[in-house]
Amino acid sequence: MKFLWGYPGGAVLYIYDALYKQDAIQHVLVRHEQAAVHAADGYARATGEVGVALVTSGPGVTNAITGIATAYMDSIPMVIITGQVPTPAIGLDAFQECDTVGITRPIVKHNFLVKDVRDLAVTLKKAFHIARTGRPGPVVVDIPKDVSVARTAFSYPDRVEMRSYNPVKKGHSGQIRKAVQLLMTAKRPYIYTGGGVILGEATSELRQLVDLVGFPCTNTLMGLGAMPGTDPRFLGMPGMHGTYEANMTMQHCDVLLAVGARFDDRVIGNPKHFASVDRKIIHVDIDPSSISKRVRVDIPIVGDVKDVLQELIAQIREGQARPDAEALNAWWNQINDWRKRDCLAYKQSSEVIKPQFVLETLWNLTRERDTYITSDVGQHQMWAAQFYRFDEPRRWINSGGLGTMGVGLPYAMGIKLAKPESDVFCITGEGSIQMCIQELSTCQQYKTPVKVVSLNNRYLGMVRQWQELDYGKRYSHSYMDALPDFVKLAEAYGHVGLLVEKPSDVEGALREAIRLKDRTVFLDVRTDPTENVWPMVQAGKGLSEMLLGSEDL
Repeated sequence: MKFLWGYPGGAVLYIYDALYKQDAIQHVLVRHEQAAVHAADGYARATGEVGVALVTSGPGVTNAITGIATAYMDSIPMVIITGQVPTPAIGLDAFQECDTVGITRPIVKHNFLVKDVRDLAVTLKKAFHIARTGRPGPVVVDIPKDVSVARTAFSYPDRVEMRSYNPVKKGHSGQIRKAVQLLMTAKRPYIYTGGGVILGEATSELRQLVDLVGFPCTNTLMGLGAMPGTDPRFLGMPGMHGTYEANMTMQHCDVLLAVGARFDDRVIGNPKHFASVDRKIIHVDIDPSSISKRVRVDIPIVGDVKDVLQELIAQIREGQARPDAEALNAWWNQINDWRKRDCLAYKQSSEVIKPQFVLETLWNLTRERDTYITSDVGQHQMWAAQFYRFDEPRRWINSGGLGTMGVGLPYAMGIKLAKPESDVFCITGEGSIQMCIQELSTCQQYKTPVKVVSLNNRYLGMVRQWQELDYGKRYSHSYMDALPDFVKLAEAYGHVGLLVEKPSDVEGALREAIRLKDRTVFLDVRTDPTENVWPMVQAGKGLSEMLLGSEDL
């Protein structure tokens, strides 16, 4: 553990006193506990390491809840150390007391309340082990103040074993053999992968499999970068704002190989509509509870996705069967016909900045650089996912499951600390950025020069889009009527602020942000307030019932 994000308070002052006496761990003082967890979360997503945050009891814990839930929904390995009132005071409504174990139970992989200092070291070892193994997730360790000051002989175990926790790693060979047989007989196959391929470090295996069989592939919002975004066999993202070709292929395939994905509502749309087509489904996941949770699966394979894909590839290579080349060619012809719809096309303007143009320009400027893109939640998030082509894993950092506004800047901050030589861009909107904007102060203190690209359309854009389409254009409380001067605000925090109002100025402003390598730069980009994210599968609709633009309304 190299980095720790936190905020001190009475219940953790003995821990902070110990931090003062060492230099092995760098502590980052955030400006709000939510940002501590988000920054540690962003670090974990970008590096694959366990992210660690430290907060005090009571309001410190409750401020961290959103960050913990965000990590839990996206299966991010984290350990959150929380202070607690002294053990004799627990349950007596002491100052800054809350039931941390009870509050966090639904949003953690596991949690611990340490009541004896002799259990502290082994509990922390267990916490890190649980967080990073199986389906990853956040683990909370609640430490009362008297436990944090007590002394005992130090003994940190090399490894831990728990009878109640033994996640399956190796997939069942017989099930994998059935999967190979089904894949080799498919006429319209499709490979659908989610965040599990990234978390399971199985990107190389996925690419080998696609090279071997030549099947079309899609990555979910959380899985972008597993398959190169520039590879012609990659059909784009599926789901609510996925591409026409990705969704039509998903709906009409006859064999679907799902790897590290969970068929959530934003990916498959209406489950009844999805199930109306007769297809066989192979589902590979480390978490048995995810299999057949939302759709019926024909061949379930529980195991580590990397191990399962390695065996799947080995069995295909060792066997005699190969994909039906004629059927696969016909399938690709159909897919390429769907591609001709050019579903991401938009009307460029010389007068007003189109948000899609900003993302396309950023991709063109950074595609050859080592770049990490974080985003907040909303229209800007979807445009980033659609128009920035991620060729490598762990370069796209966003909140998929919980959809948490405010994550973008803390994510970027955490990544920049771990990857100081890389470019780190935060794609945000004027609504999301104000959720954790105080972390501009943290960026200044710890010299983490990130680039904030705020697509400022003066609306809560995704809310406005839904209100336009589903609520009779009644824009209830989605317009930002009193925005700050973001340029001056950035300057007040000691950073560079740039106002961008013309399409012709977009590339120059982005180049300037990249040139100022050692400065945090805030770009206030004034974008078209009427622009919507297309395609769109409206709530309750099926994947093949997409709106491709306003002309479909």
